[in-house]
Amino acid sequence: MTAGGWEEEGRPEEGRNPEVERRLAWVAGGVLLWAAILLITLLWLQVVEHGRYLRVARRQQELLVRVPAPRGSIFDRNGQPLAMSVPMQSVAVNPAKLQDPAVAADLLARLLELDRDALYARLSWARSRGRGFLWIKRKIPFEQAQRLKTLQYDWIEFRGESQRHYPKGALAAHLLGSVDHRERGNAGVERALDSELQGRHGAERLFTDVQRRGIESTLSEEPRQGADLRLAIDERIQFAAERDLGAAVEASGANSGSAVVMNPHDGDVLALASYPSYDPNQPPSAREEASARFNHAVSVPFEPGSVFKVFTLAAALETTNLRPETPIHCGNGTITLFGRTIREAKRGFGWIPMTTVLAKSSNVGAIQIGMRVGPAKLYDYVRLFGFGEKTAIPLPAESAGLLRKLSRWGKTSLGSVAMGHEISSTTLQLARACSVVANGGLLVKPRFILKRGAEEIPVETPRRALRPETAILMRGMMEDVVLNGTGTRARLQGYSSGGKTGSAQIFDLASRRYTHTYNASFMGFAPVGNPAIVVVVTLNGTQGGSAGFGGAVAAPVFRTIAQEALRVLDTPKDLPDEPPKVLSAPPVEDLAIADLAGEDATQVAEALSPAIESQPEASSGPQVPNFQGMTKRAVIEEAALTGLPVVVDGSGLARAQAPAAGSYLAPGQKIRVLFASR
Repeated sequence: MTAGGWEEEGRPEEGRNPEVERRLAWVAGGVLLWAAILLITLLWLQVVEHGRYLRVARRQQELLVRVPAPRGSIFDRNGQPLAMSVPMQSVAVNPAKLQDPAVAADLLARLLELDRDALYARLSWARSRGRGFLWIKRKIPFEQAQRLKTLQYDWIEFRGESQRHYPKGALAAHLLGSVDHRERGNAGVERALDSELQGRHGAERLFTDVQRRGIESTLSEEPRQGADLRLAIDERIQFAAERDLGAAVEASGANSGSAVVMNPHDGDVLALASYPSYDPNQPPSAREEASARFNHAVSVPFEPGSVFKVFTLAAALETTNLRPETPIHCGNGTITLFGRTIREAKRGFGWIPMTTVLAKSSNVGAIQIGMRVGPAKLYDYVRLFGFGEKTAIPLPAESAGLLRKLSRWGKTSLGSVAMGHEISSTTLQLARACSVVANGGLLVKPRFILKRGAEEIPVETPRRALRPETAILMRGMMEDVVLNGTGTRARLQGYSSGGKTGSAQIFDLASRRYTHTYNASFMGFAPVGNPAIVVVVTLNGTQGGSAGFGGAVAAPVFRTIAQEALRVLDTPKDLPDEPPKVLSAPPVEDLAIADLAGEDATQVAEALSPAIESQPEASSGPQVPNFQGMTKRAVIEEAALTGLPVVVDGSGLARAQAPAAGSYLAPGQKIRVLFASR
């Protein structure tokens, strides 16, 4: 012990307690750890999980409602509306604001003509799950919407929508198509160009409170209207085509029909009709004909029959030394190919000019000419005319038809194809091919749309299929069909016309035999000198007898449609404005029927399925001189001396003429002479 007091070694300093300090350290560490965990958790929630919780909050506090974009309108070439969207009102409910779903169901079911029990179940379900929006009935009449608005219930909401409307009813239904309940195209151009017409939908953001009651709403994305379309069709020509086609189908007892009117120079489709038809304003019904919604002009191929002889003869003019005046031996009505004898049934021909082969629609003559061309060259020219490929028109379900590869042709396929069998095409394909003859030898692409939104759709560059001189010769030969051959019922008032009739027997898949029903058709153009239109008419399933052949039922439809189309287009007349002289009925004894009905299908495929044509007698007139090799001045002087009407085209020396030299000129017919430099 010291003087100052006791002193003990190892004694802790006064006021320090190690045990307490250890406990405090543990507490401080725990607090720091808790703070660190809290900080990490906050960072995790605020940074890492921020997006997820923001989405959860938005789902709880916001509702996103689609704002439909107005669908683009569709117009004809002159701006006449064919399809448009009409503003409508749709009714919705905020279930979170409902006090009593039963009362709401009673009210809405009565005013909107809905099933009360089903509506009550929907309202109760939505309310129990805290839903803030529920569609009740969409696109209601204006009067119903006004009655609901006068009630001023805060739980009833309205949204502006649109209803597709076709102001012309069934007009151009197969071109336009229709839309479903969600305004999405399901047929026609409405389907083919649905994305362009539909535009881009907008969105409305609806903010709600904790009880899912609406507070305010904002338009988060503006809807963008779909593009308008301007079609190439003229509603007046379309109306005439549908009217006359429908009347002919009903009168002839056919099952269906189609017609195409086309500008041969730029490919504009001025009308495309299909029968039976439907009203796109109405949903499909059980009473609607099964084929009413088929576009027979684009989607249903058929064997063209004798109209196809035009392309066989054009190939002959291009690849052989045959000319319109060249005599063709038609075997007095029969020809034998690989053991099969093909007859012209009612009437045979001996030696006749090639132009008469077309005018009288000689099956044997067409086979003889096809054999001169040969299978390879005929196949190549059929392809040049666009057969076997789609036209690429912007319509769904277009058929390419059928043109078998040359390697798959049989022994008698050359003869069959020469007459338009063992090949199938659509009415639109025939119109395109006929335009080659009408426009001077160019294969144009059918143009269905002139303008899409602000974009002008240009005319595509055509490809050459025939020499110009071949085209003018074919035009003259087809004019002879109308003046002296099977197409007299296609004569027009004030206009010259050319064309070809066809009546192909229909093959029955069930019995595997050809029947006594026909695809009756007429393919032609007018006026002959500078065609403004090509018109093709097809009636499917006409019955036997003179009333069912192309010259009897399809040619008159061509006449009425073409007459109206030329009037609408204000085409200058090239003949005296007098009613045309046509036969009241084709003589039955002159119908060239190659009757294969009832034969086995394999035999028919080997033998051929000839076309069926009426054969009115040719009229006599002044004989046509030979202008080949003469100058334009010499031709005009020669014509003036003989009093013959001529139309000259081109410069240089005369290289082609129609009708052919030595043939007889019909009343009102003109001689067309093509000049070109050697």
